[in-house]
Order: sequence, then C-alpha cells, then structure tokens
Amino acid sequence: MTGLNLTGMRAAAGPNDPVPPMSERIARRLRAAGLDPAAVTTLAAAALAEDLAGGIDATTAATVPADAPGQADVVARSAGVVAGLPVAAAVFWLASPANPVRCTDRAADGDVVAAGQAVLTVTGPIGALLTAERTALNLLCHLSGVATLTRRWVAEVAGTGARIRDTRKTTPGLRALEKYAVRCGGGVNHRMSLSDAALIKDNHVAAAGSVRAAFTAVRARAPELPLEVECDTLDQVTEALAAGADLILLDNFAVPDMAAAVRLTAGRALLEASGGLTLDGARAVAQTGVDYLAVGALTHSAPALDFGLDLRRPG
Repeated sequence: MTGLNLTGMRAAAGPNDPVPPMSERIARRLRAAGLDPAAVTTLAAAALAEDLAGGIDATTAATVPADAPGQADVVARSAGVVAGLPVAAAVFWLASPANPVRCTDRAADGDVVAAGQAVLTVTGPIGALLTAERTALNLLCHLSGVATLTRRWVAEVAGTGARIRDTRKTTPGLRALEKYAVRCGGGVNHRMSLSDAALIKDNHVAAAGSVRAAFTAVRARAPELPLEVECDTLDQVTEALAAGADLILLDNFAVPDMAAAVRLTAGRALLEASGGLTLDGARAVAQTGVDYLAVGALTHSAPALDFGLDLRRPG
C-alpha cells in the first residue's frame, strides 16, 4: 500500500459536494443521522492525513500486499452504547476510494452492546483496513463513550420528566459529532453555536447593567432567536420572569433553591439546572421539577468506550 492520496480524494468531488458519488450510500446514512457528509469527509480525511503525516503506513506497506482482500470485525471490548458507525464507515471508505471498503452494520447507533459483540464488519483491501483502523476506532470509541455516559445520566432521571442536555463544552471541530452521540445516548442538544440561540450569562448581565437590560437588548436585536437567561439567585429569577424570559438557567443553585425556583416560576418558564451537577445527585435535581439538566461532562469528560478491529482473511 503506497499511502492515501487525500488531495485526490477531495479533487474527485463535485464543487458543492465533496463526497464522491461512490460513497453516496454513506452520505445518505450521515444525513439521516443529522450530520453533514461534507464536514465528516473533511474531518475524516484530515484525521487520516494526520496519521500518515505525509508519508505511508510503513508497517502495513511492508507486510501486506496492496490489494490483498480481507475482512475484519469491529468488536466492543466493553459494554456500552454505540455511536458513530456511519462516521467509521466514512473513514474506511476514504482509505480506499478506488477499491472501496464495504461496511456492514452489525448494530445500530444507540444500541446497547455487550463486550465481545461485533458492531461493524468491513470487507476490502487489507491495507486499507489496517491503515484506517486507528482513525476509525478513535472516532467510534470517543463517540460511543459520549453516548454511554449520556445514557447513564438519562437512566438516573428516568420517570421524573427532566431531560439531559449537553453544552458547548465540546472538542473543537467535533461538536456536531459529539452532539450526535448525545442524541444516540438519549439526551437532547442545547444550541449548536453562538448564532442559533442566545444565552445571557453573568458577564452579559454585568456588561448590560441588569438581567432586564440584557434581556431587552437581545430581544430588540434578535427577536426570532430562542433566548435563555442565566440566573445566580432567586432574585434574578424573579427579574428574568418579569422581563418575559421563557427559559431560565439556574447556575450552581443548591437543590432546595432549585425547588424554590420551580415554585416561583409556576410553569411560566422552562428551567435548566447547571453547574456542579453529578451523576449521583442527578435524580435529586430532577425531582425538584426542573425541565433540563445541563451536563458539560457528557462531551468534555466522557471516557472512551473500547473497540478493537479483529482481522481475518481471505475476504
């Protein structure tokens, strides 16, 4: 195997769709997952290029004939929730666009898988399978870790009516994928960017002079955007309600104060608990009657779920 011509891959794409026609099946799967195929392709190509560092896969090139056929299973080494199968498929495809790797799902994103369970079978040139292995597994392990941790939080608040929501505390460049993994785990997404919703935080309040002033300024400039107000005290909750807020973030409130905020709000606004939340304390928070628990740890602290690639030949 002589290495990946990533420049050639990108050049083969049309001007408005960098996913070459041969990968349209994978592109459809990514779109069905709410992911942008072009963005995933760019990310996967950059990750593969990083692994090759402008050269070749020296070990594979020395030990495997370039086009020798083979087959391998991606196997869970521990139990958890799988997420990122179409992303892994995109990586394997990019490793050999002229002789594409065929990917067959053995599980679906969002499934709970057991240790030893195969989740994906890949068939194609052994060189491509081995060169793409680590990049595909890195993404799959990370996204499945996010989904697995999210599912644990969702299970803790089951039956309370509260939902688990992510934050923008994501890995730069991986936000869309990590938020997809949160959905696979049963959580819901907060805003994707600074432009698709407004969140008035303490520094905005300090700059504007008050909660009401900040709220009025945002509403005047962007009346169509969803608007959430962060409050540090019950007095600020009262001020936010008076300003017309319909979503309030309770920042670092103690559980009794959350319950007081729920009573004070009396259904006039949705409430989101945030700051210092723990898995052990999640149910007590949810039982106060808040609507959301905002958990940055879903994306910034999720341990990877271990997967491996088990090769067999012939293909």
